Amino acid sequence: MGREGRGWRVRGWAAVVSAAALVAAAAAGAVLPLQDGEDREQPKARAAATGAPAAAPGKAAADDGCGGHPEASLRPSSASGPAIERIRKRGKLVIGVDQNGYRWSYRDPVSRKIVGFDIDLAKAIAKDILGSEDDILYKTVPTAKRFDAVNNRDVDLLVRTVSITCERIKEKHIAFSTAYFEAGQQLLVPRQGSTVKGFDSSVKGKRICVAQGSTGQAELEKEKERLRPRVLLVANQLDCLVMLQLGEADAVFTDNALAAGQAAQDPAVRLVGTPVTTEYYGVAMNEQDTDLVRRVNKVLEDYRAGGPDSHWMQAYRTWLEADLPGIEGPPAPLYKD
Repeated sequence: MGREGRGWRVRGWAAVVSAAALVAAAAAGAVLPLQDGEDREQPKARAAATGAPAAAPGKAAADDGCGGHPEASLRPSSASGPAIERIRKRGKLVIGVDQNGYRWSYRDPVSRKIVGFDIDLAKAIAKDILGSEDDILYKTVPTAKRFDAVNNRDVDLLVRTVSITCERIKEKHIAFSTAYFEAGQQLLVPRQGSTVKGFDSSVKGKRICVAQGSTGQAELEKEKERLRPRVLLVANQLDCLVMLQLGEADAVFTDNALAAGQAAQDPAVRLVGTPVTTEYYGVAMNEQDTDLVRRVNKVLEDYRAGGPDSHWMQAYRTWLEADLPGIEGPPAPLYKD
């Protein structure tokens, strides 16, 4: 039976972009460079002060092995080391990105360039290390394969709305920059006809779509006995929006910052409930590349500086303010050394 006969329908311009993501997901086992020679072109979070770096977190005991603050990173430095020299010798900074994260990192349908909040940050890192924001090779990386790409050195770093977690540091062997954005897991549902009200008993028996390897999947695993949802796993988070649009999922569980962009694309969906986690986005790198971690933190230190006139706030006003209003600044950085 055809989809029309089953009453499925696709809503809005987002579906055009999202449908392409389904095709890309079929080849999700590999990290694929973007085509067409474009490698040279290029939620309401808790507001924090944007001045000098915060002091290192205290020594409070924690069972997670990260001192209770996985978002604490290495102190910034502009010194070069093996990773920086490797990048300079190549002449390109290879960055893992998402090309479907509306407002964050997506291919603009008019210019065909990859643009967004994360891309502005990626360009700032490239300019600091190589002298030009155009010296970037973007590689699209599926959510489920992104840490493999870092560990295998298919990419130098990920700028891809990656949440900082202790598990990723300890078990995936990923090093993170300081936090550059705060988000939380929340549910996205159809605006009409949905009985899902939030991350509560209303999800019992419902088909909840989540990206494999995401913090949303980890949260659903923790709560599956209590809430008993039917979990649908996909390789890329945007595939969940397609399933929601086609009626194959009842809700999407993802970062509210990403979901706000999806709701901006498709007015037939909306966020419900409140965020159930507090998460910080960081730039992800190979744990051995300590000089690169410190260099990225130096870039972020400069990126945050300037209060309302900072590069961070300029990028926020350009890409995110319309869908995530009221944010006064980035999270204050924490350092562990």
